[in-house]
Amino acid sequence: MDASRIADIIEIEQLLARYAAGMTKDDVDAVVAVFAPDGTYSAFGEKYGVADFPELVAAAPKGVFSVSTPAITFDGADSATGEQPLCFVAQTDHSMRIGYYTDTYSRTPEGWRLQTRAMTFLRRSGARDSGRPHDPRRPAPRREPVN
Repeated sequence: MDASRIADIIEIEQLLARYAAGMTKDDVDAVVAVFAPDGTYSAFGEKYGVADFPELVAAAPKGVFSVSTPAITFDGADSATGEQPLCFVAQTDHSMRIGYYTDTYSRTPEGWRLQTRAMTFLRRSGARDSGRPHDPRRPAPRREPVN
């Protein structure tokens, strides 16, 4: 692996670390900053555009977003895909949610950004799903995302 590809991996890993830190600190600006302007987040039966993030982050439970090193595959010079395990621990009662993100990344003029991020929850029953679409705390997307 050449030095420029290693630099890309480190940049993407730092991007994802900023996402986890932003979610843990309830810092919506930090979360928005890691996405491409037309990026999307999918969970709870919905796809959310960047414009939806302030309301979505506000509705999310507060706690620690602990993530593992992502597995990254490059599709070309300026695009990649990845998966990253997640363990979320709620602040109020220390209950956990576990699962993984499935991502696409794109290189923008500002550097690597998340293009898409989709959450898959791992359930006690053994099921794997994107969340409960009827969760009353989750806002509906304001508009149809670009992607």
